[in-house]
Amino acid sequence: MDQVTQISERRTSVDDIFDYLHDEILSLRLRPGDKISEADVAARFGVSRQPVRDAFSRLANLDLLLIRPQRATEVRRFSAREIEKSRFVRAAVEREVLRRAAELCDEKGAAMLDACLAEQARIIKERDFDAFGALDYDFHKTLCHIAKVDFAFDVIQVEKAKVDRLCMLGLAKEDRMPQLVEDHEAIAAAVKANDPDRAVEIGVKHLARLDETIAHITATNANYFEPEDD
Repeated sequence: MDQVTQISERRTSVDDIFDYLHDEILSLRLRPGDKISEADVAARFGVSRQPVRDAFSRLANLDLLLIRPQRATEVRRFSAREIEKSRFVRAAVEREVLRRAAELCDEKGAAMLDACLAEQARIIKERDFDAFGALDYDFHKTLCHIAKVDFAFDVIQVEKAKVDRLCMLGLAKEDRMPQLVEDHEAIAAAVKANDPDRAVEIGVKHLARLDETIAHITATNANYFEPEDD
């Protein structure tokens, strides 16, 4: 038990720094291209530079930071190619998840979806839009569970995280969240009706809602994107 506690304590500062910077980046308080100082972060948390480097490395692995030798670390800009790749992978996985979920959904699965939707309706009514992100993940995780492919959520989660901060630059949450909840309700209805084709159709439409956001941000904030190779 003591050994487990010691391991936990050794990881605490890295986790705290990672969680803080992860939230700052995804919430866009740190914007694409912003520079981050190892020394400043270490001073903020009262730690040496090593846990900061470890946290930076984890964020870099998620394509959220760009670390280059002898140059300042910066918040990674969006890559049009990587966004296209992530969306392609996620769409392919989600199509199969929705198809299987619709084929396998029973009363228990339907009740799980209803519980997810009830929570989403509650936060919309309470205008607690910041809470929607976690509930959005829960909804897609529940679909994977119903489809009996829980492992698929690992892929969805990774690919979804890569474009989450891009979503933050889109429409105001007050405008976007109700529409996404309506999509979830329609997806759930198709899954509960054991209609795979309809579930996939709505799911594809749901994922395509980011198209307008990408086009808008590309036109208005081109500096947030990495230059594309010719």
